[in-house]
Amino acid sequence: MNTTFDDLVRTYLENNVGLADNFLSETLASQLKSNLLGLLSQKQMLPAGIGNNTDLVHNQLIRSDKIHWLDRKHHDEHEDCFFDLMDRFVAYLNQTCYTGITGYEFHYALYEKGSFYKKHLDQFVNNKGRAFTMIMYLNMDWKPGDGGELCIYHSDHNQCISPLNGKCVFFKSSELEHEVLLSNQPRLSITGWLKTS
Repeated sequence: MNTTFDDLVRTYLENNVGLADNFLSETLASQLKSNLLGLLSQKQMLPAGIGNNTDLVHNQLIRSDKIHWLDRKHHDEHEDCFFDLMDRFVAYLNQTCYTGITGYEFHYALYEKGSFYKKHLDQFVNNKGRAFTMIMYLNMDWKPGDGGELCIYHSDHNQCISPLNGKCVFFKSSELEHEVLLSNQPRLSITGWLKTS
């Protein structure tokens, strides 16, 4: 697993965006996808908002995905396996890169056909705690025409990343604007943030 962690950090240092294929094993990705679809069938995937706390608003012209937060309190064995993986990655980051990560938060995300998320930064204006963004995809057999790419805006070029199963994307939450392009098929992921406060 440290090889995957190494790949993620190495590519981040090269291009400000870390990429690692198979960060999630095929088995874990499949289990988490089943969880997400189960939550959808139980109507627990709810429209995502923009902002936080009292500033939270819902605007489907900007963001039209549905989310559900992961939590160890759910006592779900697959979510717990995911959190164990995150604990190992955070320990690796703190030991090798001295990042000072003290916590994290993650949610399932579903972009149904026709959904998108316009260009934005992940760090809140009134809370600077989000240090790094992580996105892990749960989509088998994703094809180029399916859309749903993550478009990241660098200062001198745009980088588009297809949401391929098991892949992880990692970047600094305060620095890179990004958007999720129009999805032509249901697009599933786990998205979250490593935090310093």
